[in-house]
Amino acid sequence: MEETLSIQEMADRTGLTAHTLRYYERIGLIQPVDRASSGHRRYSEEDVSWVEFLKRLRSTGMPIREMQSYAGLLWQGDQTVERRRKLLERHRARVMQKIQELTEYLTVLDWKINHYKEVECMESNLETPAKEAVQ
Repeated sequence: MEETLSIQEMADRTGLTAHTLRYYERIGLIQPVDRASSGHRRYSEEDVSWVEFLKRLRSTGMPIREMQSYAGLLWQGDQTVERRRKLLERHRARVMQKIQELTEYLTVLDWKINHYKEVECMESNLETPAKEAVQ
């Protein structure tokens, strides 16, 4: 029999709160979770993998509504493979655009940091002879 996780164990394992896991289930991002005879949620390894994928989508900036669309398509079965792929391709294009923007911002930051290093070096060179002369 497959070992299952309580909601707290699932929260610890995925880094999401129990509240977020319940919310994801309520809005349809997670299919209804199996329950123990006590009524407590019991998560499978498959649930863990799915939640980890949802976390990746979210951390790349995918809106919750789009995640819901993706999940709904997934649960409709193989006839939605093309639509799922296209949805992920659109999201990937947005992620790539964001990476390009961040790369440009990083270039400006690097330039500014190097500028300050040059200024510090020039100031250090100017101060050193004066200190030596006083000694």
